[in-house]
Amino acid sequence: MQLTLDIPDHCFPSQQDTTTLAQKAKLYTALLLFQSGQLSRGAACEFAGVDIYSFFAACKQYNIPVINTDADDLEADVMRFNRLHPA
Repeated sequence: MQLTLDIPDHCFPSQQDTTTLAQKAKLYTALLLFQSGQLSRGAACEFAGVDIYSFFAACKQYNIPVINTDADDLEADVMRFNRLHPA
């Protein structure tokens, strides 16, 4: 899929080259979609065109958790583990 954006020149007065701007836009969009649960980690990496280590570094930079587990999920995981691996 290809998407075209019309961005006013005055929004980026530093004259950033369009390739750099496009790469950043893809990364920022992937981060937002990942954070909102619309993309998996793998899909977000593919969307952004980066490897998982670079994506995780960007998540860290913008305080986006890479593991989104609440207490109920964690408790269910522990119970499942204990059932599969009894003491």
